[in-house]
Amino acid sequence: MSFLHVHGAGMGATSWDRLIPHLNGPAVAVDLPGRGARAHVDLRSVTLDDCAAAIVADAVDSGLSDIVLVAHSFAGVSVPRVLAELSERVAHVVFLSAVVPPDGSRVLDEIDPGVREAVEASLDGGVYRQDPAAVPAMLCNDMTPEQTQWTIGQVVEDAAALLSEPVDLSGLAVDVPRTYIRLTRDTCYTPELQARSADLVGGDTVFLDSGHMAMVSIPEQLAEVLNGIAARQV
Repeated sequence: MSFLHVHGAGMGATSWDRLIPHLNGPAVAVDLPGRGARAHVDLRSVTLDDCAAAIVADAVDSGLSDIVLVAHSFAGVSVPRVLAELSERVAHVVFLSAVVPPDGSRVLDEIDPGVREAVEASLDGGVYRQDPAAVPAMLCNDMTPEQTQWTIGQVVEDAAALLSEPVDLSGLAVDVPRTYIRLTRDTCYTPELQARSADLVGGDTVFLDSGHMAMVSIPEQLAEVLNGIAARQV
């Protein structure tokens, strides 16, 4: 089994660095367009289809098969777009506190009102820039000071248009096993919103006592869940 990780908004592939060493198999973390390995792409031009194309490209170019595909946070709106194309490679999909709003809606309309206000204030000229001062409360409420500082250092700019582009969930019709991991201490994507997304995703549900960035705050426990899912696919 192998693992393919897709990061959330305002993050890049390095957000998975503290989790990957604990996984029992090869793992690839995707950089969506506009950051990391794809930093040459103008964020103001990025669409959800561009994000999907990057995920497919990394899956194919890496030669991964029997993939446990892990979608964190905002990746919940891009990963469904790749399931049909990667159906022969993906063995299981994991939605980690993933934003999965109703088909055809916008992410901006479905997030918690308190968080939405902060997000809207961070949109400027087609770019989403998270305020570093707001990151600890939104992403790091369960972290040590060292983990918090590391997470703040991972924050990057993102494409503002992705938050208002209509969501296409047709890929969820693909017959692939799936699990939604609900994070009970998440203040960014609240447990109530996670419950709605889990209902849309279907499949199994796992609960972890963690804030939004479980791959940072509890990497060993998250890896145990992911390794267990992978082992059951063999």
